[in-house]
Order: sequence, then structure tokens, then C-alpha cells
Amino acid sequence: MNTPAIETFNLTRRFDDIVAVDNINIQVNNGELFGLLGPNGAGKTTLINMLSTMITPSNGSAQVWGADISKQPSEVRKNIGMVFQGTTLDDRLTGKENLDLHGRLYGLPKQLRKQRIADVLELVELNDKADVIVKTYSGGMMRRLEIARGLMHHPKVLFLDEPTLGLDPQTRNHIWDYIRQLNKEKNVTIMLTTHYMEEADHLCNRIAIIDFGQVKALDTPENLKNALGGDVIILTVETGELASRLLDLYNKNGSAGSVQQKDSSIFITIKDGAGRIPHVLKIASDAGINVLSVDLHRPTLDDVFLSYTGRAIREEETSSVDRINYNLQARRR
Repeated sequence: MNTPAIETFNLTRRFDDIVAVDNINIQVNNGELFGLLGPNGAGKTTLINMLSTMITPSNGSAQVWGADISKQPSEVRKNIGMVFQGTTLDDRLTGKENLDLHGRLYGLPKQLRKQRIADVLELVELNDKADVIVKTYSGGMMRRLEIARGLMHHPKVLFLDEPTLGLDPQTRNHIWDYIRQLNKEKNVTIMLTTHYMEEADHLCNRIAIIDFGQVKALDTPENLKNALGGDVIILTVETGELASRLLDLYNKNGSAGSVQQKDSSIFITIKDGAGRIPHVLKIASDAGINVLSVDLHRPTLDDVFLSYTGRAIREEETSSVDRINYNLQARRR
């Protein structure tokens, strides 16, 4: 397939006065593992819901596997699998029965359903739980079963919305292994949403940083980090007010490529960070500002997000967009 697996053209979605997705233009290549990285309420789930034909765009358009999401929704659905942020399994059925039901909904013949159930259960290592009622599954097992269900009909594109949300680190690592295997061995194009920096860094070929419904940056994880140029010095002072004063001093001094504030900490991106620490400390000392701690590290995706948006990704209260998406999923269930 020469055309992109996913392509959007000024894709926009509004909910009354809220612009959840704002003129997004992205291309996802065939066989790519593409990440949407951003905080809660950034518009990631709304974008996924439009691309999977669950909601319609307010403006713009998109194609998934060559089919228009508005004009050819049935064609889009034939070629995609979906793992929602919240569980949509029937917990009163067994794992095998959940998969069988999904296969029937996609019109798979009996023998093919039987073979696909065996294949996907083996892939996610749930063969021994096939006849167990789902409500007895752990959170990680449910996530694995949902991934298996999304693969029942051999989708060309798989959407994973926060695939490891709420899972413990060990289970999260197992889910990562399954996702990598699907992408590399089965050549499934994957788009996943996440607010976990480590997840995006470890899994994705390319990442789009999303904030307030807009793409702030798009590149490989390494290129995004390298683009900051140099090291990151973090200075922590006693109050946010002192940090603001220090921010102004460093901006006026012009000794750093990028200076950002988060609460009572200052993040300075600068070449030869180790050699520049005495200089930045002297500026603080001359201003009578006491520095409580100093940290030096290579740029991370958290630093990248802070640089492009002026704030760090963190767990936040549920936004209006989150509540809308939750209600949509509740109605589907």
C-alpha cells in the first residue's frame, strides 16, 4: 500500500464551545507504530474516535486505509481494530465467548472464528483462561483479551487508546511486548494514545505531541529530544514567585537556549550543562535567590513537552472533553 495508512486533513471536532481537535494534519505510514502523546483532555481520544468513525468531524476530513471516515465508514471499520480506554468486554461471558461474539459481528465463518480465537489467545498468552468468566480476570488479562479481540478480523490498522492505563509496571511491560510483536511480526499499523513518556519513548517510531487539540511537534523520539540541543539543568528554589524572578533573569541574560518554569523549578536547556552550572548558580546568588537543589540530565520527552507547551504532562482533573468521551463510551456500552 503506497498511500498512508492514516491521513488527516485539517481534522477538527468541536463540542459546543470546546474545540477538542483543532485542524490536525498528520500522516501515519503503513506498518508504523505512531504515538499521540499528551495530557488528559488534550484531544487524543477525540481524534481516535473520529478516525474509528465513532464520532463525526466538525470540519476537515481523514482517510484510514484509503477510505474516507465520513463517506465510507463501513470500509474504514472493516480495516480497523479498536481497544478503548475503558473496558468494553462482557464480563459475564468467558474470554472465548467474547472473542466469538466479536467474530460473529464481523461475519467471520465458524471455522475461521475458531481458528482466529485460537490464534489470538495464543498471541496474548490466555489459552488457559479461554473458558474462564471475564469478571474473574485481572486488569492486565482484560487488557490482553481486548487486544486479542481487536485482532480477530485481521485489521490493517489497530487503535489503542491508553492501552496500559492503570496497570502495574510489570503488566505494562508485558503489554508493550505484545504491541511490539503485533507491529513488527504481523505488520499491523498501530496508533496509540498515551500520557506515559516512557511508553511513547519505548514503543513509537514517531510521536505527535498533542496539547489543547493541536499538534505541537511531530518526529521520532530521538529527534524530538535532540532538537532541544544540549543538556537540561533543573534548579529548584523555595517558591514559585522566586522561580518566576529567576526565569526573568535567565531570559534577560540570554545564556540558555530555552528556559521554562514549573512550579518552583526552573528548567534550562543549554549546551555543556555541566560546565554552565557555576554560571547559572552565580546569577541566582547575585540576585539573592537561594537554590535548594540542582539536577543535570539529557533531554527527555517530558522536557520536550515542557519546551513546546510550557507545562509538564501530569495527572489532572477530568476535563470537559474527557467527560464527553466517557459519556460516549458509556452510551456505546
